[in-house]
Amino acid sequence: MPNLSTMDDFVAVLPKVELHVHLVGSASPETVLELAARHPDAGVPTQPQALREFYTFRDFDHFLQVYWAVQSLIRTAEDIRVLVVGLARDLAAQCVRYAEVTVTPYNHLLDGLPGDALLTGLSEGRAQARAEFGVQLAWCFDIPGEKGTAAGRETLVFALRNRPDGLVSFGLGGPEVGVGRAQFAPAFTAAREAGLRSVPHAGETSGPATVWSAIHDLGAERVGHGTSSTADPRLLDYLREHQIVLEVCPTSNVRTRQVDSIDAHPVRRMLDHGVIVTLNTDDPPMFGATLNGEYLAVGRTLGLTPAELAQLARASVTASFMLEGDKTAVLAEIDQLASAA
Repeated sequence: MPNLSTMDDFVAVLPKVELHVHLVGSASPETVLELAARHPDAGVPTQPQALREFYTFRDFDHFLQVYWAVQSLIRTAEDIRVLVVGLARDLAAQCVRYAEVTVTPYNHLLDGLPGDALLTGLSEGRAQARAEFGVQLAWCFDIPGEKGTAAGRETLVFALRNRPDGLVSFGLGGPEVGVGRAQFAPAFTAAREAGLRSVPHAGETSGPATVWSAIHDLGAERVGHGTSSTADPRLLDYLREHQIVLEVCPTSNVRTRQVDSIDAHPVRRMLDHGVIVTLNTDDPPMFGATLNGEYLAVGRTLGLTPAELAQLARASVTASFMLEGDKTAVLAEIDQLASAA
């Protein structure tokens, strides 16, 4: 049994799952620099210091501009495979057993990446992630909301026509302000009828009304971020009573300036209200985040015990779309560690 004398020690070996991480946003600085050198026309810096400055976000819109610039570097199946394997390597180093990774096919296709290349890169990367790092990956195909209902239809068609191994859910990302959730209801209804689970972003850069719409119009089982939910006690009651999960990404919210600091993050109010909260990284290298770091930051801010940190890890496993047998195995690992702490 490893040394568990400090919170850092405990979190380092705590088995975890990650439910909210974007494939493009997971690209490590080394991967981005390599791709930028191959594709200098994308305008992404090719020097480490310049890349660090590039990743200093002024606001959420500036973050999206940077994200799209990095995405434009992804042009081949090999680029996708490298991204997937790099993410798996980073996850394995943090004792992550399983992750649901958000992929935005519409944007890749729009950038000229053939659909077959995207699928090949995902498949090969997923197999390598399991074989080399013991990390199981699943996919969420999401709609880039700013591109409208056409993007919703095309994402749905791509998802259901190809249905790659590991595809478990259907999402909605991008800007929220001015991009109503309800317009995507037909795509989500069809996706849910086909067996995909509903996990749209909502309440990250907009108010509680967006979260309500994600629930009522899109049938959300989990909500990406949901940061503004605490502004509406009735919404918190609903989330608790219906066990709708919030995929909380504290460092992301600080870096995109949606909250001032981890101390000011509403995660405490969510937990105090009995809402199911999972901790996630969103776009980890872009935000200087790690999943271990999220657990440590929230644990220290809230004064959590190892047992309470283990309960957060359990919540993520339970809220995941893993097979039940796999859930049981990871939960048993967590329980074994918690009993020794």
